[in-house]
Formats: sequence, C-alpha cells, structure tokens
Amino acid sequence: MVRGGAWKSRLAQEAADNGLLEASLASSISKVRGLRRHGVRIGRWLTAAVARELLGTPDSGSVRGKRDRAILAVLLGCGLRRSEVAAVSVEQFRLVEDRWVIADLVGKHGRIRTVAVPFWAKAAVDNWCLAGSILAGRLFRPITKRAEVTGQGFSAQAVYDIVLEHARKVDPGVRPHDLRRSVARLAHEGHAPIEQLSLTLGHASIATTERYVAAKQDFRVAPCDVLDLDISIPDRAVPRH
Repeated sequence: MVRGGAWKSRLAQEAADNGLLEASLASSISKVRGLRRHGVRIGRWLTAAVARELLGTPDSGSVRGKRDRAILAVLLGCGLRRSEVAAVSVEQFRLVEDRWVIADLVGKHGRIRTVAVPFWAKAAVDNWCLAGSILAGRLFRPITKRAEVTGQGFSAQAVYDIVLEHARKVDPGVRPHDLRRSVARLAHEGHAPIEQLSLTLGHASIATTERYVAAKQDFRVAPCDVLDLDISIPDRAVPRH
C-alpha cells in the first residue's frame, strides 16, 4: 500500500515511463511535499435534554447555587466565553426593542457586540442579584464559606471551575467551551440564521460559526423545501425512459 505523498511520485513516474509526461516534470512532481495535516479538536455538543439537566444541578436554595445557575444560564443561553461571563456587569443588561440584551460586550480581539438574553437566563440572573444584593458593578462575584458575597473581581478560571463542578454530575467530559459550542448547534437546529449566530457568538468569520454548528445533512427539512417554486408541469413535459 502506498502511503503519504508516495503515490504522487509513483503516478508521475509511471506517466513518464509511458511517454505521457516529460521526465523533468515527473521529477519535479516527485519532489513536492504534501501538506502537513493538523489535528482538529472535535469537542462536545450537549443535547437540549443534557443542557437542561446541567442547568438544574446547582442548589437553587442557596446563594452559591443561585450564582452558579445564573452563570450556567448565561453560558447556555447567550453563548458567552467564560472570560466574558467573568467580566460582565449589571449595567450591561439593558432593554432593547422590548427584550433584554447584554450590551457592549467586549469579546476576543476587542470586538464589541450585543447579545440577546432568553427570559429564563434573565430570571436566573435576577434571582442571583436578589440573593446577593447586587445592584451595580460586576455581576458575578466570589462567595465566602460563610455564604457572604464579596465585592472582589471574578476570574475566568472561577467560571471554568464552576462549570466542571456541575458538569461532572451530568457528563465529566464537558468543558465550558462545549456549552458555547452547544448554543450554536441547538440554535441552528432550531433554524436560527447562521449569520445571526455568528454575530451572537462574536466570530470574525461565518466559517468559524459553521465549525461550531457542525451541521449534519437532514433530509426531513431540506433547503429545496423552502424554495416555493412549485408549478404545474404538463404530463407531456415529464421525460419518459
């Protein structure tokens, strides 16, 4: 079995031997190296059922549980990066066109975007703010062992640790970025336009969003079904075999 780029050299040499290719050209082809292949991490995508189960893991009766549920809700409802979750402030939650959004979110490479917030995520945030007596400033904050909310800053690593703590009850392999990836796929499966998904996630290119979505071909709802080009075709126009 010929492996790697050896098949190119073999083919070029055979073509030269049969007079189909000049010897000098065949020699040049054999010297061309193949492209190096880089591994691509596939990652995980949560189903809607698993995502709901993850949202339900924090203890809703404790201050810490309310905070953790709000963090998971913002991750799964808005598709934010963990660094963005750590930095978001209360003032960024605003009403725009009769719906709640997180405005002026500074993402990767300093790109600024506004992200819509689902009502259930906003409810989780409100419950946390009420429990933690948070009226302004950073939304998410550390909690002491005595269940006291401090005014200190929150880190992306803290968000990472909180996700892992609750994810191990559902799927130990889940990481924070898998939640962001899952938002993309679940929204796409719900027929959200990919260009709107790209804006929500703050991607510089729709190609990046397409990798997040990892869409599978679905013949139940095919692109041709929405063309609305149906016309009556006479029987004589139908080709006969």
